[in-house]
Amino acid sequence: MSWHADDGDLREYAHGMLAAPRLWSVETHLAACADCRAALSAHVPSAEIDGGWARLDAELDAPRPGAVESLLIRVGVADHTARLLAATPVLRRSWLGAVVLTLLLAVGVGLAASPLMLLATAPLLPLVGVAVSFGPGLDPTYEMAVVAPMHTFRLLMVRTVAVLSTTTALSGLASLALPSYGLAALGWLLPALALTSTGVALTPRLGPVLAPALVGGGWTALVVLSCLPTSGTPLPFTAEGQGAAAAIAVVATVLLVAARDRFDSGRPLGPSLGSLRSLRSLRSLRSLRSLRIAARRLS
Repeated sequence: MSWHADDGDLREYAHGMLAAPRLWSVETHLAACADCRAALSAHVPSAEIDGGWARLDAELDAPRPGAVESLLIRVGVADHTARLLAATPVLRRSWLGAVVLTLLLAVGVGLAASPLMLLATAPLLPLVGVAVSFGPGLDPTYEMAVVAPMHTFRLLMVRTVAVLSTTTALSGLASLALPSYGLAALGWLLPALALTSTGVALTPRLGPVLAPALVGGGWTALVVLSCLPTSGTPLPFTAEGQGAAAAIAVVATVLLVAARDRFDSGRPLGPSLGSLRSLRSLRSLRSLRSLRIAARRLS
């Protein structure tokens, strides 16, 4: 190296005061001259150097967002919300693959015989998806969700909307494969909203597992009983049944909003949190805040 940067230029560079074109010259020179980099360090406090290395290490160790998380951030979703939403189990390939296979089977039966399988199965998909997306025994990211700086009700609503959007879009595409049935192929939509809203509304009292299980079992029993008379359209898919589903969805939504404070992280959601499995799950909480919240949930 035939020349070295002036000490005054290095001092100004360290304090962010060096102007172009000398700035460009010094930066280019520092990239190739170890002696000048060592001289530059004398003008920078050691605390700033340590802080810079710490920020660099944190950036290198930070997890890289996946495709779903990156897409959510690009459309304006907050970072922490995007991270929790992207971790929703039903947005993973295994769950989406299972949903797609189920709908393909239902469409195959619809093309061969009757759309009843699609009409009966599609309302259960968002209900099961919400159950899998929220609960200590089902959601692998439950502990992270508990300690997130977000009201539990809001987190549940965010994930419920994600589940409904995904399953509704897939079920809608499946309905398009049955054009001969017209609007009747969309008879699953209102029951899907009714089942999902009812299951979520019952979660504070029955827990995130028992509530959707009872609602799903009731729906299955209703469909089976309605199909016993072989003639005619099953009751849930008649005009009266669709009207009842819409009314149930509205009532359940009103009750859900009224009970939103019951979803606070400091309150128990049904009996499921008192189970031994929940106790084992709580052992994995890492922070002191997590332990305090866990103690409140079990009190």
